[in-house]
Amino acid sequence: MKYYCLLFLVFLTLTSYAQTFPSDIWHEGKVVLIDKQTHKGSVKYDLETDIVQLNKDNTILTFSSKKILYFEIFDQSVESYRQFYALPYTVSRGYETPILFEVLHEGRPLSLLARESITTETIPQYSYYYGRSNYYSRNKLIYEFYFFNEKSGIRRYHMKKRDLLKLMQRKSSEVKKFISENNLRVDRRRDLERITAYYNSLFDTD
Repeated sequence: MKYYCLLFLVFLTLTSYAQTFPSDIWHEGKVVLIDKQTHKGSVKYDLETDIVQLNKDNTILTFSSKKILYFEIFDQSVESYRQFYALPYTVSRGYETPILFEVLHEGRPLSLLARESITTETIPQYSYYYGRSNYYSRNKLIYEFYFFNEKSGIRRYHMKKRDLLKLMQRKSSEVKKFISENNLRVDRRRDLERITAYYNSLFDTD
C-alpha cells in the first residue's frame, strides 16, 4: 500500500512539472517594432519579463517591450488570433514604461486588457493510509485584468463588482442588470469580455 501511495505522490509531482502554459509554446505570428519593421515567424512570449522571442529562419531574435509596437500570434489551443500591445504603464510612483498587454476587447469608451502570470499553489491531498493530508505544489496560470480609456489611461481591475460598476458608472444600472440576468461573473475572463462589449454597445445609440 505504501508503494502505491508513493507512486501516486510521484505522479502528482510530475504532473505539476509537466504543465504547459501559453508562454511555453511557439506560435506562428509576427512582431511589429516601434520603427514599423515587421518580422514573421514562430513567436514565444513571456509577459512576466515583457520579452518576446521570434524564430526567423532558425535564428532567434529577442525583443523587449520597449522595442515593440505590437505582436500577434495564432494560438492553436483556442484556434484564434491574439494581439498584444506594448502600452505605457506606471509600474511605480513617477515611473512609466511600456509593458505588454493582451487586448481582449477593443472598443469605446472602454477596452479590456490582460496580463498573464504563473503562480504556485499548494494543494492538500488526504491519505487514507496515513490518516493525514499530504501536500503538493503545482503551477497555475492566472490573469490580471486592466481597463483602458482615453481619459484615465490604463487602470488595473481588482475583480470586485463594485469596482467594475464604478468603472462603468455612466451606465452602471444597465450593466448591473445585464450581469444579473445573464448570471455572469465579474472575475472570469469570458464574462468580462461580454460585459465590456455590452457596456460599449450602450453608447452606440447615444
